[in-house]
Amino acid sequence: MSKRYFGTDGIRGTVNQNKINGDMFFKFGLAAGTYFINLKKKKQTAVIAKDTRLSGYTLEPALVSGLVSAGMHVYTLGPLPTNGLAMLTKKMGANLGIMITASHNPYQDNGLKLFGPDGLKLSDKIEKRIEKLIDTKISKHLTLPGSLGRVKRLEDANDKYINILKSNFPKKFSLKGLKIAIDCANGAGYKAGPKIFESLGAKVFKIGTSPNGLNINSNCGSTFPSKIRSFSNKKKVNIGISLDGDADRIIICDENGKIIDGDQIIAMIALRWKKKKMLKGGVVGTLMSNYGLEKLFREKKIKFIRANVGDRYVKESMKKNKCNLGGEQSGHIILGNFATTGDGILVALEVLYSMRKGKKASELLNNFNQIPQKLVNINVKDKLIINSKSCKKSIKHAKKILKNRGRILVRPSGTEPKIRIMCETNDKKLMTKCINLIKQSIN
Repeated sequence: MSKRYFGTDGIRGTVNQNKINGDMFFKFGLAAGTYFINLKKKKQTAVIAKDTRLSGYTLEPALVSGLVSAGMHVYTLGPLPTNGLAMLTKKMGANLGIMITASHNPYQDNGLKLFGPDGLKLSDKIEKRIEKLIDTKISKHLTLPGSLGRVKRLEDANDKYINILKSNFPKKFSLKGLKIAIDCANGAGYKAGPKIFESLGAKVFKIGTSPNGLNINSNCGSTFPSKIRSFSNKKKVNIGISLDGDADRIIICDENGKIIDGDQIIAMIALRWKKKKMLKGGVVGTLMSNYGLEKLFREKKIKFIRANVGDRYVKESMKKNKCNLGGEQSGHIILGNFATTGDGILVALEVLYSMRKGKKASELLNNFNQIPQKLVNINVKDKLIINSKSCKKSIKHAKKILKNRGRILVRPSGTEPKIRIMCETNDKKLMTKCINLIKQSIN
């Protein structure tokens, strides 16, 4: 049974339309609160963080009201990276963590990511159970007046998160002598990102740290890598770091201005961890991971597993295959020894730790030749068009003419009304031909 509200990464959509409005967020809070309270029949605790979108001012109070109405106590943390929320949910012994964010989407969108007491994103099974509660009569779940939950704001959430991150590295770890540029996408990492690098002794140049509620991901952050490239070149830094709106992604720019995606970062970490005998079970990538990465791991005798696109599916595959490293080309990277979900700041620290003895980013992050890959996003009214006879026929045809010369992947976005077409081959003319063939069946 397909889910009505939850997608591949929580709930997401345009604000004040359909499911992203105060009325629905009250219902989401009431349903989630009811589900967790019913597990133990007593008061539970929820922790809420958010990114910097203007809509957070309307959605957060509605969500809190729903949770409290179910009888849950709530701690609000304010703007905080998604993994910070996951870490504090676990550290504080909370039953539920909720991140109000639409990740890399523009400010018009917002949504939710839900985490359990273990800091892991909720399973499809639990999300479906919560969905059933959303659609039932509200009055059925309202608690008695004397059993309402209480709400408290914690002002030091970013400091707590930074301290957890630092605890994963030796106390003597220092970034003195390094010049770092960081683009925080005017999002959830705008405080923690620069602060942690400065506290470790680096000279930090920052952009995307002046959120106004409307400029999150706007021509900045990991989805606009040209921004960190030009800024890094201007400041002549050792490395440029670009985060997305909720800071669970990272894209890097080396000292020469070359953009480094998630695949190259994963390769660097995997090779280092294997050398240090820290790598367990192999590495999990996705259907979008570059074939060059797969080839590298085959040569280095590192097991490589492809999961469906979406960091929750990467995490599920990591758990199933007992791997401690996985991630996506987009920069969602999960360091299983230290985190339960993607964390751009944590991954940046792992890269910077490898640079502490004078190694250059260009040397560390250039471990394989990437096969040319092109991703095309097509806006659609109905993503089910991918199941049409003409679309299926064009995909089959494209795969046939690409056989033994490349790869093609066509999938609906889990978070946006788009069909994504990815083609990977050394033959650029063939790449264009295959993409256009499928585009024509969709448009």
